Amino acid sequence: MGGFNEVTSPEGVYFHLWTGSTATVNTGTDGLQRLDYLISSAKSHGIKLLITLTNNWSDFGGMDVYTVQLLGSGLPHDTFYTNPTVVAAYKAYVQAIVTRYLTEDTIMAWELANEPRCAGTSTYVFGRLCDMQQHRHHELGCREISAYIKSLDPNHLVAIGDEGFINDPIPHDNDDPYQGGGIGIDFEANLAIDTLDFGIFHMYPDSWGESGKDIAWGQQWITDHATIMTSANKPAIMEEFGLTYTGTQRADDYATWYDTVISTGLTGGFALPLHSPFRLLAERISRLHLHRQAGSVFNGTETPNDGYAIYPTNPVYTLLQQHTAALKARG
Repeated sequence: MGGFNEVTSPEGVYFHLWTGSTATVNTGTDGLQRLDYLISSAKSHGIKLLITLTNNWSDFGGMDVYTVQLLGSGLPHDTFYTNPTVVAAYKAYVQAIVTRYLTEDTIMAWELANEPRCAGTSTYVFGRLCDMQQHRHHELGCREISAYIKSLDPNHLVAIGDEGFINDPIPHDNDDPYQGGGIGIDFEANLAIDTLDFGIFHMYPDSWGESGKDIAWGQQWITDHATIMTSANKPAIMEEFGLTYTGTQRADDYATWYDTVISTGLTGGFALPLHSPFRLLAERISRLHLHRQAGSVFNGTETPNDGYAIYPTNPVYTLLQQHTAALKARG
């Protein structure tokens, strides 16, 4: 769930207004009070939330708003992770959000950003791919901000929110997701950061260039992350995934992936140490599995669909219910 909306003009609902290099958190009825309501509604329905604190992409503002407003345009995207002025501004926003909800048990965890990479929507990187120095920038940024959240908030879990790209030096049929250094991500290295409580990864094989082998590729992707999870002794969840085609075939293919989640033990059996104040929340992670977008119908009209949405009339909807029950049964 997004806990951010950076804007440069105070229109509509927004959380973080930038006027030149000055940022103001909007706590009004068109600002964080909207987030208050969403959290309250989730509580009434027994839903736990993962709240994301900014976006890699330009949707709803994101990292580039920070760098452009503070430093000007045309800078490498990974400037966000290491420039002291930008980091201080991000920390100020993080503090405002995290301290507002310190004791809110409806929030299960904080995510540093949605899909952070070394490149964003419009800012460039040096060369076609990121280099390992830029990965190091990303890792340092995640280490610093996660430690900062922990210093503010002992009550909630912390994760990065990345896509889980694996930095494997061995070629995998030129699979970019396994060459994470080119995107600035190393799932295994990041999961080792001691102020991160669990790992997150996404899976979109078709849009990642894996069409034609997407189902088998997805099984391997899940398996490899489960292996890293086991080695790190931390929970890991597949937070987003999806196929855009519809009909019963999509349900059959999702069933294959769900079976792989169960058989590999992904998110299963890995609670934090018994003395940890996060144990109960970690156990909830072991039962959590998300799809990209849950569709609904209001007054006869379907909510927006980006191609991944699952509505109650879709055969995948029943499958999701069955899979959730299987995860709960596994404990």
